[in-house]
Amino acid sequence: MHFSPLVRRAGLFCAMSGLAMLAGCAVPMAGKTIHTTNTVYPAIGPYSQMVQSGNTYYLSGVIPLNRAGNAIEGTTIEEQTRLVLTYIGEILKAQGMSHDNVVMSNVFMKDLNEFAKMNAVYGEFFKTAPPSRATVEVARLPRDVRIEIAVVATK
Repeated sequence: MHFSPLVRRAGLFCAMSGLAMLAGCAVPMAGKTIHTTNTVYPAIGPYSQMVQSGNTYYLSGVIPLNRAGNAIEGTTIEEQTRLVLTYIGEILKAQGMSHDNVVMSNVFMKDLNEFAKMNAVYGEFFKTAPPSRATVEVARLPRDVRIEIAVVATK
């Protein structure tokens, strides 16, 4: 992939500046802006933590890894759900948003028999005007975690 000198300079600035550590960094691309924050684990593959298009922000699926991204944290669905939603809050906060800005969430669970437990924790983060949501059981998730959540937010 070829990036213009301006985009390369912006990316280099993000990587070298303290701004990325404090609030997040943005690299403009054609029709979209890529956002990252160091308050959660880095992307563990060829994807972006968050992509902005207009006033809409798309957060990639978040799983319950430690901040270094090299180990699973939490063993129960409650612990893993709480960590994932906390990380989502930190990613949103880096762009001046909160869980209140989330308009859609996609929840991927290893075992839907744990839905009630997940839902109880989920409700702690979305108390009023919760977003629309799809919840599905999947055969397997990255790193064999119990849950992954991806959200869409607007500003």
